[in-house]
Amino acid sequence: MRKLNTYFLIALLTVCFALPPIFAQRKDAKPRSNTAALITARGVNTIAAAQLRNYLSFIASDEMEGRDTPSRGLDTTAKFIAMNLERWGFKPAGDDGSFFQRIVLRRDLLDGAHSSAEINGQKFSFGEDFLPNPVPATITGPLVYAGHGWVVKSKSIDAYQGADVKDKIVVIYGEGFPKGVTRADLTGRMGEDWLSPVLYAQRHGAKAVLAIPDSAMLARWEQTRQLRATGGVGRPQVEKFMNQNGAPVPAIWLSTKMADALFQGEKYDAATLIARSKNGEQVEAFELSATKKVSFTIAAKTERPLTQNVVAVWQGSDPVLKNEYVAVGAHYDHIGICAPGTADPICNGADDDGSGTTAVLAMAEAISHAKERPRRSVLFVWHCGEEKGLWGSRYFTDYPTIPLDHIVTQLNIDMIGRSKKDGDTNPRNRDLSGPNQIYVIGSKMMSTELGELSEAVNKSYLNLQYDYRYDDPGDPNRFFFRSDHFNYARKGIPIIFFFDGVHEDYHRPGDEAQKIDYEKMEKVARTIYLTLWEVANRPHRPKVDKQLPPQLM
Repeated sequence: MRKLNTYFLIALLTVCFALPPIFAQRKDAKPRSNTAALITARGVNTIAAAQLRNYLSFIASDEMEGRDTPSRGLDTTAKFIAMNLERWGFKPAGDDGSFFQRIVLRRDLLDGAHSSAEINGQKFSFGEDFLPNPVPATITGPLVYAGHGWVVKSKSIDAYQGADVKDKIVVIYGEGFPKGVTRADLTGRMGEDWLSPVLYAQRHGAKAVLAIPDSAMLARWEQTRQLRATGGVGRPQVEKFMNQNGAPVPAIWLSTKMADALFQGEKYDAATLIARSKNGEQVEAFELSATKKVSFTIAAKTERPLTQNVVAVWQGSDPVLKNEYVAVGAHYDHIGICAPGTADPICNGADDDGSGTTAVLAMAEAISHAKERPRRSVLFVWHCGEEKGLWGSRYFTDYPTIPLDHIVTQLNIDMIGRSKKDGDTNPRNRDLSGPNQIYVIGSKMMSTELGELSEAVNKSYLNLQYDYRYDDPGDPNRFFFRSDHFNYARKGIPIIFFFDGVHEDYHRPGDEAQKIDYEKMEKVARTIYLTLWEVANRPHRPKVDKQLPPQLM
């Protein structure tokens, strides 16, 4: 019944949105210098607070169940977006003449009943003695101990000096970063400048990673055992990504009992390795005895659910420039049912990133109502899986449906709907932007011309307060890495990221549609929309005159 009701709601909303709305220019949104004729010709006034509220109330409703990737709610949202794009006359730019770029995921579900392990003939039990991740494999071979197992060049850390792990089983201690290392130290390129133990194993041909438990692992052992015993660790991944760093590698937690058996008669026993590791002492990598016979059988079944990006093109008017694209995008996913068993279990993601999803949809509607077409084409992409690790934008930029080198700029919108109210002393709202303020990130990092254009458009129109505090390679929040623009920038495409700042409801059930500042959302969306037009009508694409700082590569 819920599925039937959801599609009925889509149909009803589509009919409602098809009615000719009357949008008024409010006093607080008057442009400063652009002529009314230009505003009208480009359909700017179509983007209005009432329209944004209607769309977002649907996209962030409980019926969408938090739009997890993958999920029924995400698929329903994608169909809603595509339905409107078709109605407005957009050209599909997904797969097979559709608006959907299909992405195959892979979910491996552990079968503990058929998983087993032995050390020199001594049998060990799944759950009690070892906890593998769900990568099906039969594992035997020589072993090498590699301490914490990390390589972090910025800190001159290499746990594998003098060791060859190819076709061997790597043994490490604990999880998380080595002592004295934080996420901020993971600079440069993943896989080159820093590697986690599993990534190192993948890149260097190791057979598996065994982990001696630290206190954090032991504290979660029973919870993890119960989860893995029911097959519940089958977190989906993008299948094409899984082999980019090498074949998936089994990672197995060992109990203290099993670790003792593994290091019995070796250069160091398990207790010594644990004690030294707790003190931050890195024991040099060493091979275990060739007489040590270890075998694991990890049983799992594989599922392949689907998800999708939503991709559309509004074709430009210039016979030459229409082959280039200004890209505008947002992620339409969120984190789903995040508080099961509570009175409000759904993280609706109204601001994150229902606000961006809705703004891009409103821009699509506006450009379809404009009395003229921009010279360049406009590429609209709603990315899935941003909350899982920028899946959708990575997939689109790795497997583009249009020539990637034809994209001249990407404008990314991720959270533009919340405002800090006067007198708000909540520390979690400390860095939330105000009603006439928005954070702008990346506009000046690659292209001086793009940064100047962005500022000129804003100053000539609504003159929002553009705050550049996070436009800094050294930003400890690492916001530049945390949204979809990053994957366009890494391909050499200049970007601008618009963001309202974290707040008390970030990734919480309280991020709901009634808390959105729709007047602010209107102003920001209109300003970005006019920026899109200016880029689209320039005779030349914005010049990339700066390399991304090394910290951002």
